[in-house]
Amino acid sequence: MRINLPSNSLHPLYDYLSKIKAFRPNARLYLVNVIISGISMGVFRLLLNFYVLSLGFNEALLGRLITTSSLTSLIVALPVGYLADILGRKRSLLAGGILTSLSIAGMVIWPLVPVFYILNVVSGFAQSLWGITMSPFLMENSGEKERTYLFSIGLGLQTLSGFAGNWLGGYLPTWIGRQMDISPTGSTAYGSAIGIVALMFATGLIPLFFLRPQRQEGGERSIFAPIAYAAEHPGLLGKLVGPMFVTSLGAGLVMPFMNVFFRSVHNQPDQVIGTLFAWGSLAMGLGLLIAPVLADRFGKIQVVVVTQGLSVPFLILLGFAPFFWVSAAAYYVRLALMNMSSPVYRTFVMERVEPSARAMVASLTTMAWSFGWAFSPSLSGSLQVQYGFSIPFLGTITLYTIAITMYWLFFWKDKPVPQDSPEPSTTTTL
Repeated sequence: MRINLPSNSLHPLYDYLSKIKAFRPNARLYLVNVIISGISMGVFRLLLNFYVLSLGFNEALLGRLITTSSLTSLIVALPVGYLADILGRKRSLLAGGILTSLSIAGMVIWPLVPVFYILNVVSGFAQSLWGITMSPFLMENSGEKERTYLFSIGLGLQTLSGFAGNWLGGYLPTWIGRQMDISPTGSTAYGSAIGIVALMFATGLIPLFFLRPQRQEGGERSIFAPIAYAAEHPGLLGKLVGPMFVTSLGAGLVMPFMNVFFRSVHNQPDQVIGTLFAWGSLAMGLGLLIAPVLADRFGKIQVVVVTQGLSVPFLILLGFAPFFWVSAAAYYVRLALMNMSSPVYRTFVMERVEPSARAMVASLTTMAWSFGWAFSPSLSGSLQVQYGFSIPFLGTITLYTIAITMYWLFFWKDKPVPQDSPEPSTTTTL
């Protein structure tokens, strides 16, 4: 006798696959781009700090460069939100990707401090344009039933691709060094590897050219819309953006320097750090893939509070464990727990505002995230030169705890908001 399996909670795998099958063509093309760009950026993020240090600069400069990029994202966030509506989603994603690829290539072609600053400005603008466009794009190219899955799988694929990129980044300078008979930890080997990254990232933009335009949703957005919306909903915006702001202050203190941390504190070589980052990306990616199932069962904010709260003890172990293997294990668990809630909260934020305000709210959340990364890395770089990593880690632990408490106070008891998102026929111009 044949038994038909219903697509409900009794058959979670069937239900999960049905959500993936519901992804629309534009969403699928976006995910192809995510895979290629994820591999590229996995290599780049691992090697950039080593590249700058190999040129004879110190951690203080690294902090200032990260600050430059993030401060740019902060300053341009609101006008970029308006620009993203004018350009449309497709052209905004392409423009952000092209500028990112050019900024990566420029760091290899002109390895000078003033050029690094200029290209980090370009990179900050590109990241802001891309980040502000991404959430509204995913909202407008998904239905209510598969939306959380699309957000989570998109970020999950990015981090799983980062697994391959981090692994490749750990070995690529060594392979280049052998081929060119040069030091694998010298600026030439690192620079050549980053040059390859620029080409890979540019290749990943090809699927975005095939995105199909959609009809515009809502009316034209006034240039004064951000001010008007903020004036009408100050309490809601403060609650949505505030915890992200505090989290960004903490993240900027240590997260951009994790490769430096493992090298300087635990004396690990590039290959080990690359492998560590690769498996960390895998752990984070797997966590992201489970996140929508947990959100469906327990609620979005419940997943955010519990997973981030559980990550704090592992952050303490990561920063203060005397043995590398303990620190590495804590790194894996903390990374998965802290980050698996990110797409869940992005979906939550986008669902709380009307469609016409999504780009503006994405601008505000980008500003909140960029603020911490604009100022914290510069402070952290100076603290590392003077005192090492202990003070930055204590700052991160404190700020993360405050942010988690804010999520709990603001939203834990809130009831779900009715969906006002449009169906497929009313999406925004790309």
